Amino acid sequence: MSPSLIPVILAGGKGERFWPLSRRQRPKQFLSLDGSGRSLLQATADRLLEIAGGWDKLWVITSALIAEGVREQLPELPEGNLLVEPEGRDTAPAVAWATLEVAKREGEEAVIGFFPADHWIGNQAAYGATLEAAATLAAQEQAIVTLGIKPAYASTGYGYIEQGEKQGDYDGLPVYRVSRFTEKPDLATAEQFIETGKFSWNSGMFIFRASVVLGELAQYAPHILKPLQEQGKGAYATLEKKSIDYALMEKTQLTYVLPGDFGWDDLGDWNAIERLLKGEAANVELGDHLGRDTQGAIIYASDGGETIVTIGVEDLVIVRDRNVTLVAHKSRTQEIKQVLQQLQNHPRVDELL
Repeated sequence: MSPSLIPVILAGGKGERFWPLSRRQRPKQFLSLDGSGRSLLQATADRLLEIAGGWDKLWVITSALIAEGVREQLPELPEGNLLVEPEGRDTAPAVAWATLEVAKREGEEAVIGFFPADHWIGNQAAYGATLEAAATLAAQEQAIVTLGIKPAYASTGYGYIEQGEKQGDYDGLPVYRVSRFTEKPDLATAEQFIETGKFSWNSGMFIFRASVVLGELAQYAPHILKPLQEQGKGAYATLEKKSIDYALMEKTQLTYVLPGDFGWDDLGDWNAIERLLKGEAANVELGDHLGRDTQGAIIYASDGGETIVTIGVEDLVIVRDRNVTLVAHKSRTQEIKQVLQQLQNHPRVDELL
């Protein structure tokens, strides 16, 4: 792996669709969801440490609300490698500010990779090989390399990347120009994408040289880059809230996609637990459960002293955490975010969120 590949973990998300387990002070990335005992953030750091060559080259960007939690989760992380945003402004400001800060220390020709803190990776060796190929491409070309994921099914929950002209092979892996990015499609469109064999899921992981992205941000998002260059994080209150996909990736002509096949899940909501842990049993159980005529359920109890009892139900998500019990059909977990908006007006909002 190139020693100049600097991993930056994006750890500012809320993970609202894992409520009530995920709360304001305990977001999804602080949770252990796969039975390993390591939180999603810790697992992300674990697999990137080898790539970084040690803690001195690993960075994390997060929000002020949970920065102390990040310090507790990753006590080995140097304080200078923790970037704390005063407020969340989505991923475009986060990527721009982190790139500027890494470039100050490592130089503008350093290769930087951005990685969400809430992904699951199944095959570390294949993942490392994919990142090595992406880093090689980014070091040699004017390229913003996105990691695509070989689709396992026609998902409506992911964005898609269409592969354009093949640009060659790097470390034995094919690389393509990006033809277009598409936001979460409906089922019929997703099925059409899969049939063509030319689409990857958009993983939200990307690798580039600092100079390349700073140049592209100067062209396509100067209203974000320039204030950060002049004021650092003091500019946050004035910045537009915008994702890096909208601010840059869908505009630049320098995007390449490297399709990966290393076992991946973005752990977007409670259904991801079933994808990870489903075995031969009728249900996925993380906690004490007594069931009768119950199947296809996802059951989670954070307190080992509590028991969840079910009779005659199927395809439900049942979560018990402290002062909240969630019961939802698995097909409607996306609506948890709307419920949280309703709770903003609840008299006990601070306790529940």
